[in-house]
Amino acid sequence: MASPASLIQTRQNVLSGIGFMLLGMFLFALNDTLGKQLIGIYTLGQLTLIRGVAGLAIMLPLLWRTGLPPLDTSYRPRLQLLRFVLSPAEACLFFYALISLPLAEVITYYQAGPIWVTALSALLGERVGWRRWTAVFAGFCGVLIALHPTTGLSAGALAALLGSVLYAGFLVVTGRLPGLHRSVLMVQQLCATLLMGAGLVLLQGWVAPGPVDAGLMLVLGLGSLAGNLCVNLALRLGPAITIVPFQYTMLFWGILLGFLVFGDVPGIASLAGAGIIVGAGLYIMIREHRLAQARALPVPQ
Repeated sequence: MASPASLIQTRQNVLSGIGFMLLGMFLFALNDTLGKQLIGIYTLGQLTLIRGVAGLAIMLPLLWRTGLPPLDTSYRPRLQLLRFVLSPAEACLFFYALISLPLAEVITYYQAGPIWVTALSALLGERVGWRRWTAVFAGFCGVLIALHPTTGLSAGALAALLGSVLYAGFLVVTGRLPGLHRSVLMVQQLCATLLMGAGLVLLQGWVAPGPVDAGLMLVLGLGSLAGNLCVNLALRLGPAITIVPFQYTMLFWGILLGFLVFGDVPGIASLAGAGIIVGAGLYIMIREHRLAQARALPVPQ
């Protein structure tokens, strides 16, 4: 039986984990708001390149002090390469969608990530029961409602939808690379972002930013890194089933910041679709947790 002191410490860790997840979601939403402002002025390549540069400028000195874990390129190289491509691709699609869509609407499509993860996992051989398939179908209906296809699908909506699927693929591939240290995965991700940005700059050109905007671009890269670090720390401090549901607070911040900064007011279809997506994602999460608990129970002799 756990002592009162250990129970108190566990509770404090969980509360700290929730706090870091809430902070991470706020930083992501704030970062996306800043990105939406800048993407209307500067090229997608510039923002992507500077995000990668700013992130590496912070990560590499920290890892230099603590020691960067070795990179094993022989460990599932195809998956590493696929992750290297998926990471900047989904980020670019996200920012491209922000050009024409409200902030909350783009975030809504990305909240469907857990739904696509379940579907992709089934395609890769994982057994998915009818309950989770029902939740996947419900979430897909929520995405369709949020897309409100009766008014016509815009390029931004299609980009956001494709980006959310690529993001789910990124999560699935990351989950299949348990042998790589998180620091290595983060550095790979930042390097991929830098290379993608450099390639796009060669195609799109460079718009010289003023000192203020240059600083904001650096903040854009630092905010993304800080959000990721908060989420990683949150998941270390508490169980995923308790911590992860708080990721949906990002949708609240997206709606609030979208209204305050851009004057966006989400429509009924967008809100209804978002509600269905969140409900389906939470159900899948709870169901997977129960299945994991059942598999961990000892088999009666």
